[in-house]
Amino acid sequence: MTLRLKRDSRAPQGFLDGQMLLAMPGMQDARFARSVIYMCAHSDEGAMGIVINQPARKVTFSQLLVQLDIVSDPDAIRLPAKAEQMPVLKGGPVEPNRGFVLHSAEYSVGEATLPIDEAVSLTATLDILRAIAHGEGPDKAVLALGYASWVPGQLEAEIQNNGWLYCEADPQFVFDADLGSKYDRVLQQLGIEPAMLSSDAGHA
Repeated sequence: MTLRLKRDSRAPQGFLDGQMLLAMPGMQDARFARSVIYMCAHSDEGAMGIVINQPARKVTFSQLLVQLDIVSDPDAIRLPAKAEQMPVLKGGPVEPNRGFVLHSAEYSVGEATLPIDEAVSLTATLDILRAIAHGEGPDKAVLALGYASWVPGQLEAEIQNNGWLYCEADPQFVFDADLGSKYDRVLQQLGIEPAMLSSDAGHA
């Protein structure tokens, strides 16, 4: 599936843009075990989302800025507090060397920014990383390396096969840096005890 940062305003109701997927015990793909995915695009052409509870291994935001020549090594230790604390996520298995920034919707880089809902947008250009590095970026943001995608009909089939639970997305979970407990906390906010979660698919 080719990633297209464009939404079709004519898309029928029932798509999962701006919602969250939670991996069910029946999930067949081990890469997504206990994953929480924020859905960025979903239409009859397929779907794309960002895993928001898996940390990227052995890399920090400041290290990425240096690798991308956005800041120098000396400047990397003088970043604004928000940049220093910026979570770097393992966003999914597709294009793991490509960066995507989920951020609060008050910030935009023109046509490069995809508004997903009233609270969250997606930008995949270096401009937003430069802005964050200089303390001029969005109020809230996370950087994800890679993304998850589904071909037409695939996500719907996985939901029917007890792979995913879906629910409304709370922005506080999208941007929350406490990744380790995010899966259980989302379930608890939905009133679902993790120990009682069955492999029955559905929505909350």
